Amino acid sequence: MPQEEILYSYSSITITLILFALIVLFNEFGFRIGRLVQNRTNDEIKSLTGSLQASILGLLALLLGFTFSMSMQRYNDRSMALIDEANAIGSSQLRAQLLNEKHQHEAKLLLNEYIDLRIAVGTIDLTRVKERRTYNKQAANLQSKLWSLAVSITDEDPRPVTTGAFILSLNDTFDTQSKRNALLQMHVPEVVLLLLFIVFIASVGIIGYSSGLNNRRVVMPTILIAFLISMIVFIIIDLDRPKRGLIQVKQDIMKELR
Repeated sequence: MPQEEILYSYSSITITLILFALIVLFNEFGFRIGRLVQNRTNDEIKSLTGSLQASILGLLALLLGFTFSMSMQRYNDRSMALIDEANAIGSSQLRAQLLNEKHQHEAKLLLNEYIDLRIAVGTIDLTRVKERRTYNKQAANLQSKLWSLAVSITDEDPRPVTTGAFILSLNDTFDTQSKRNALLQMHVPEVVLLLLFIVFIASVGIIGYSSGLNNRRVVMPTILIAFLISMIVFIIIDLDRPKRGLIQVKQDIMKELR
């Protein structure tokens, strides 16, 4: 996780509540400004304000769809990476049965320990950097032991249909682990989220300003819009918070291996 990003250190609930409060605040501010200049604004300006409001809402819809698609794609990528890693480990377990009894037992023990470690690290928040670093070092040590075992088996049995198949599956296991770790670090750029928040706040502020120009306060629809916007933002941010938010990639497929 890039340390220079600020929003990532806050929970999705906290960001959503702050955004909701800002939306309501700017809507009220826009309404008061609109009512203040109401008598000095002609019908043409009011009409242009309505057109501007529609344009900003269109821009909001565009940004919303783009950002939601981005966060959902990253969630799907993390889900597929977990499936790929589980499949690779499962293949290693199966191909370990091709080894002789002595090495087969050792390989199974190491793979079971590796699975337990991957399940454990899969529940640790990315902000707990030191703890995750410790687990990753343990995983690297287990990978080193598994590879050393594969090398020693090769000296005794160089056949590609036995040892060779096991080595290929181990290589896939290590590659999928690296890919999964890399995908965990990828999320929606903070500048995109900030731009989305600004457009959200500006659009509701324009709605309030337009209401002020007509001296008609629209309370319930404004609160409803603010609530719906906040919920959409919550989903976007929560999808973009691996191992932190309410929406999580389930570890069931990895637990089934164990």
